[in-house]
Order: sequence, then C-alpha cells, then structure tokens
Amino acid sequence: MASLTQQFGGLKCPPISTARLQSKKLKVNPINHQNKANKARIVAQAAAVVTNAQTRERQKLKEMFEDAYERCRTAPLEGVAFTVEDFHSALEKYDFDSEVGTKVKGTVFSVDANGALVDITAKSSAYLPLREASLHTIKHVEEAGIYPGLREEFVVVGENEADDSLVLSLRSIQYDLAWERCRQLQAEDVVVKGKVVGANKGGVVALVEGLRGFVPFSQISTKSTAEELLEKELPLKFVEVDEEQSRLVLSNRKAMADSQAQLGIGSVVLGTVQSLKPYGAFIDIGGINGLLHVSQISHDRVSDIATVLQPGDTLKVMILSHDRERGRVSLSTKKLEPTPGDMIRNPKLVFEKAEEMAQTFRQRIAQAEAMARADMLRFQPESGLTLNSDGILGPLTSELPEDGLDLSEIPPAEDL
Repeated sequence: MASLTQQFGGLKCPPISTARLQSKKLKVNPINHQNKANKARIVAQAAAVVTNAQTRERQKLKEMFEDAYERCRTAPLEGVAFTVEDFHSALEKYDFDSEVGTKVKGTVFSVDANGALVDITAKSSAYLPLREASLHTIKHVEEAGIYPGLREEFVVVGENEADDSLVLSLRSIQYDLAWERCRQLQAEDVVVKGKVVGANKGGVVALVEGLRGFVPFSQISTKSTAEELLEKELPLKFVEVDEEQSRLVLSNRKAMADSQAQLGIGSVVLGTVQSLKPYGAFIDIGGINGLLHVSQISHDRVSDIATVLQPGDTLKVMILSHDRERGRVSLSTKKLEPTPGDMIRNPKLVFEKAEEMAQTFRQRIAQAEAMARADMLRFQPESGLTLNSDGILGPLTSELPEDGLDLSEIPPAEDL
C-alpha cells in the first residue's frame, strides 16, 4: 500500500496550459457575444420606437391642452349649446323657496300607514303626513287617492328638524278650495246636502264641502231633536260664508222653502222610501216627507205594502197635492201606471214611463179645468165671456150650447 502511494506520489502531471483554455474560450464566446449584441440592439431599437410613440402622444396631448386653454381664454362659450342663461334657468327650475306656505310640485314614490314620501327634486325627500293628506278624516292615504306615481301640487307647512326634510300638505290646498266653492254656491243660491255630525245648545253642526257649518235650531224646519238629526243629511242653503272669521252658517228652512216651491201638482220627483206604515209609505223627496197612501200605490189592490216597497228603495212618484201650511205632500205611483197593476208586476216600466204618464195626467187636469170654467160661464152669461172651441177665453158667441156643456166624459176626481 505504501509502495503504491509512493508510485502515485511520484507521478507528476504537467500544469494545465492557460493558453489552451484561452484558445477554447475564444473559440466559444465570439458567437455568444454576437447573439447578445444582436439582442441588445433589437431591444434598443424597440425601446426607441416605444419612446418615440410616447413622445408623439405626449406632444399631441400637449397641443390639445394648449388649444383648449387658448379657447377657454379667448372664446369660452364657442360651440357650447348649454349657455349661462340655460344654467340659471335650470337652477330656477329645480330650486324653490322652502318657506311655509310655498307651493311645490312633487311626485309620490312611497306610501305607508303614516303618510307618503314625495320627491320634490330637493336635497332630500319631503313627507306628507296622514293628517295633511285630506280635508276629510281618513285612515290611510290611499283613501284620498294618494299612491306611488301620483304627481300633485303640495304646500309646505313645516320642516323636520331631524333630517331637514320638508313637511307637505294637501289638506291646506283643499281647505282653501272648499271655502271658494262655498262662496260660489252661496252666490248661485243653490241647495246643498249636509251631514249632521254634531250638536250644541244653539243648533247642529253639518259637513258641507268638507267644512263644518253651523245650522241654528231656528233655521231647521222639522221639530226633530239634535240627537234625532245626528248622522242624517239635511238640505241646506248658505246664510253666511266668512273664511277670515271661519264662520259658515247654513239654513234648512230656506232650502225647504225652495224645494216646496218646486212641488207642482202633477210633477214627477225622485224619492226614497223612509218607512212603511199599515196605511202607506213615507217617501223622502229632497228633504220633505211625503205620504204615498196604500190606495195610491197601484190600481190593483195592495194588501201588504212590504211586497211592493221596502225602506231604502228609490222610486219615482207624482205630486198629487201639497199643503204648504201643514207641510203635507200627497204622492202617487198609481197615476204613473201605463197599465193597471204595473206597479206590482213591473215597477221598472212604471218609472221609465213616469214623465210620459204624468204629462197625460196634467193634460187631463187642464182640460177638465177649462171645461169647468166654460160651464161656469154658461151659468153666468152676464159676464159676456166664454171659451171658444180652441179653449181661448173670448166674447160670448153662439158656439156655447144653450143647454150647457156635456161633462159626462170627465173622469171623477178620485180617478184623476
């Protein structure tokens, strides 16, 4: 083993020639160096292209900004369709005075149990409380016709300090319109309906056009008590309409006087059955109670009124008589029957033909009165007057028979 070591230790390896390594290195590196140089040249050329493109883009943007700056400096509104006047007009359109009493246009976009949210193009939505949604008492805004999408005019009545939103009202607008309507109705002297909703020592309170009006007991035509009148509708006329003093005074007597003046014998009116009695039915004809006697319901015998009429029924009746002093009105449907018994079998036909039958009745009455006057003149020749064949009053002539007129064709009064 030692001899082997000595043998190897005696071996001497010539040193590696540096020249040989250099020659090998020179043989390989020229190619690699050339490739790297080519790559570097290509990258440099690409970078130059990119740099040139960026430079041109920057230059273009610079020119655009300089041009825009120059136009803004010299002619700022050139080519601009939206002018300064348009800008101010837009501000006026979407800006409004938020003071109390200001009217604004808005669109409802949400409703709930307490009210509705309204878009009035302000910085925040406005709110319409339930109590301000209508002049009448309602439980939900939808009862007043308020729903999402409704566009309406509102009036500002306050501001919510929590979120600076405005509080709107429709009730205030309706209140003003109601007073205006009452003034108009007073000027036209028309009869209106008012529902009694309250009472005090001096009279009753009635709702007219959504306003609470006062009807003194002295201006009520019936002898009913205040409790009996509650929840009933009365025909009324305006006595005083004063919005500044919030005074609305009404009269039932004036309305009744006008209604009674229109109740001519033979006229047809619309009525509502109020109550039934064994002897007939009481009919409300515009605030006046008239009696439709059982004998005046139909030409056929009516044994039970309830088989023909019921409380609440609406029907047409004819005025037979009107005692203004006693306030009594006698009515008839019997005279309106085209055929005897139609009121029992076909009341609809009776109401359809009511005006036509009433006209026939009035003509028969006029004819009977004219003939009665002519017969009177027959027995009073000293007057020198009579009726000719055309029904015209004139001097006595031979046209009047010596033995008087034949009145046999005039129906008895009970059948008129």
